[in-house]
Amino acid sequence: MSKPIVRFAPSPTGRIHIGNARPALMNALFARREGGVFVLRFDDTDLARSKREYADSIEVDLAWLGIPPDMVVRQSERFEIYDDAVARLRDMGRLYACYETAEELEFRRKRQLARGLPPIYDRAALKLSPDEKVQLEAEGRRPHWRFRLDHRNEVWHDLVRGPSHVDTSSLSDPILVREDGTYLYTLPSIVDDIDLKITHVIRGEDHVTNTAVQIQIFEALGAKVPIFGHINLLTTTSGEGLSKRLGHLSLTSLREAGLEPQAVASLAVLVGSAESVRAVADLDELARLIDFDHISRSPAKFDENELYNLNARLIHDMSYEAVKTRLAAMDADGGEAFWLAIRGNLAKVVDAAGWWVVVRGPITPVIVDRAFVDAACNLLPPAPWDTTTWKTWTEAVKEATGIKGKALFMPLRLALTGMEHGPELAALLPLIGPERARARLSGKAA
Repeated sequence: MSKPIVRFAPSPTGRIHIGNARPALMNALFARREGGVFVLRFDDTDLARSKREYADSIEVDLAWLGIPPDMVVRQSERFEIYDDAVARLRDMGRLYACYETAEELEFRRKRQLARGLPPIYDRAALKLSPDEKVQLEAEGRRPHWRFRLDHRNEVWHDLVRGPSHVDTSSLSDPILVREDGTYLYTLPSIVDDIDLKITHVIRGEDHVTNTAVQIQIFEALGAKVPIFGHINLLTTTSGEGLSKRLGHLSLTSLREAGLEPQAVASLAVLVGSAESVRAVADLDELARLIDFDHISRSPAKFDENELYNLNARLIHDMSYEAVKTRLAAMDADGGEAFWLAIRGNLAKVVDAAGWWVVVRGPITPVIVDRAFVDAACNLLPPAPWDTTTWKTWTEAVKEATGIKGKALFMPLRLALTGMEHGPELAALLPLIGPERARARLSGKAA
């Protein structure tokens, strides 16, 4: 296989979410694995709704995921090549002017349905004479432009779905240019794919029905048709489609919430495939797990809880070197011993700051049995302390008081940390140190 050139083509009309991350990652990691090129193409021909701030945030989001594009293209800067393609299609008779209003088309559609006919455009505009067109334009009508399909069974081999076909006689000739001269999605997308030499179009399965039309436009423009692959869409656990209105699932929000990009990438790529969903820390490894032949045909359900579980699993395996800079940025760099002590109790790296407070203080100790805690305080071993100190100390307290099990450990944990749960005190106690431990056991904030 020649090196692939693929693209991710969002509209910068809002922030992208985890559902958008799925095709972005599938394309970028496929190109990465095969030594290809990943293009970010902004479909921003809707100048009123497209905003540069959203485009900028998308680039930040992709960089955060670890998949910065090799090339960035903006459709708003490429109208000249779209105009040229329109002229060519008109000259060859594949693009024709239509003058019906939206209301007239809707009335015609309802009439066809009432007669038991498929509600497709009847090509009435092709029967207009030049004089009739002049008269319509004199009335103030401006044409929209449709691509005339060749009615046939359009066949292609889909990377995901295998042998696929659509009978184009069941489709209306698609509108490519609106009355005001602006373009719908289809034409600029195809012209860009041709110009950028896109080899593979990997996208959501909601585009399957568009493929037959697009194949014919590629061919009409004399271009090689790319390989198509339609991956299943992400839905919520209740089956609702993901959309930009679910703001808390935007990549920006997930990043700001302290989630790891590898957790988002692992779930977005593996869910809905034959691979078990698991935390994959390395993007090269994740790329090797992509197998288009083994992606389910059913929608893939995104479970937000699963995302947080993957995040925790990643953190529990992270080395100190991987987080050292981030710990320092939050003034919580207690060294490797601190990180290894607390990482198993973290859901997010940012939570480390709370445990650094527990170690360094000041905290308010919780004393539930003054006499028992005083006895334990008197038995504290001398410095230096290490990971064996907790066992040595608690065995001495048990022997002196006769108290064991939870009744022994819980009062000490509450006094030393102010919390009922947390990291193993065998690792935490040396970090707290003799001075703070003695003060806390005495009931003092330290």
